[in-house]
Amino acid sequence: MTVAAKPVGRQRAKGLAAVSPPQPTDLLDWYDRHRRKLPWRAPPGQRADPYRVWLSEIMLQQTTVKAVAPYYARFLARWPDIAALAAASLDDILKTWAGLGYYARARNLHACARAVVERHGGRIPESEASLRDLPGIGPYTAAAIAAIAFDAPATPVDGNIERVIARLYALDAPLPAAKAEISGLARGLTPPRRAGDFAQAMMDLGATICTPKTPACTLCPWNGNCVASFRGVPESYPRRVPKREGVLRRGGAFVVRRADGFILVRTRPRKGLLGGMTEVPTTEWSKDFQEKNALDSAPGFSSPRSNGDMEMKWSRRPGVVRHVFTHFPLELTVYVGQVPARTPASKGARWVHVDELAGEALPSLMRKVLAHALTSDRMHKFQPGKDRL
Repeated sequence: MTVAAKPVGRQRAKGLAAVSPPQPTDLLDWYDRHRRKLPWRAPPGQRADPYRVWLSEIMLQQTTVKAVAPYYARFLARWPDIAALAAASLDDILKTWAGLGYYARARNLHACARAVVERHGGRIPESEASLRDLPGIGPYTAAAIAAIAFDAPATPVDGNIERVIARLYALDAPLPAAKAEISGLARGLTPPRRAGDFAQAMMDLGATICTPKTPACTLCPWNGNCVASFRGVPESYPRRVPKREGVLRRGGAFVVRRADGFILVRTRPRKGLLGGMTEVPTTEWSKDFQEKNALDSAPGFSSPRSNGDMEMKWSRRPGVVRHVFTHFPLELTVYVGQVPARTPASKGARWVHVDELAGEALPSLMRKVLAHALTSDRMHKFQPGKDRL
């Protein structure tokens, strides 16, 4: 491969001239010796299972291998093939997914499984074009499945690969503007054979050697081919445009305990943020939230004896629950109330026993709220965690 097809700056040209072009065979040789053992990765010499590749790639979108591994094992044990997953209910999938974050992925996973069964007879298609027609599969995921599952000459580019390419060629253009150039350079490196192994080798290199901080350049099979390493500044690549933080939103959350051990919950609308997940009742989340008006949105109850309206007493928990979504930070003030046993649920809500909450599709945000509100030892499982859209 050559990299002189387009003009480069004087400093970058100097660096490129000082190092030899990276060779795919060097990386593949390294991969054959040091490949990671991952639960969804086929052993050397064996063909990958497309279902396992697809399932893992959806779960790994914006999520670490460590976080995904236990969820992947639970999904595979419960739904061993795509037909079983397609036949499952979305509620069951959301419950099993709860805590992994970015819940649109779970909804798309279910929709994609059904589409594969309906359009392709339960067989995941091999071509990138056909894969991209399926719900929840974008350019990266289509390329990853095509390359890893079918060894097609496709070039997936994730965050690890972006970092490797940006350092190899010391790209001065910042992300995300540099994505097109990075993709082109990655395609130029992809060999016609073993494309799947090459893609996984690039991912492993970025995950274990060419890490964001303190990369182990001396162990890298491309150490003598990397302009950023030659300059002694690999950590400064890739360049990035500072992210713009979203506007803080605020709101109130209402945790209602019934005297016989039940908690009031409701299900969010199927579409939108945290779609189909379980939550405690809340106010709207807005930048204009006024705490003095929070109780105007609190759930109301009828007395189990007289069927008349019950006057609720709310206790405000000190502090707030803080959470960061992809596009905005959130602060929730938590209010706790208690009602007598057998009190009917408020409109649009339902009662769940505290011991059954772990089986609900509670996002991490709601686990934080419950942990903040409830002090019983039985609630230790609802510890704060990360959550995404």
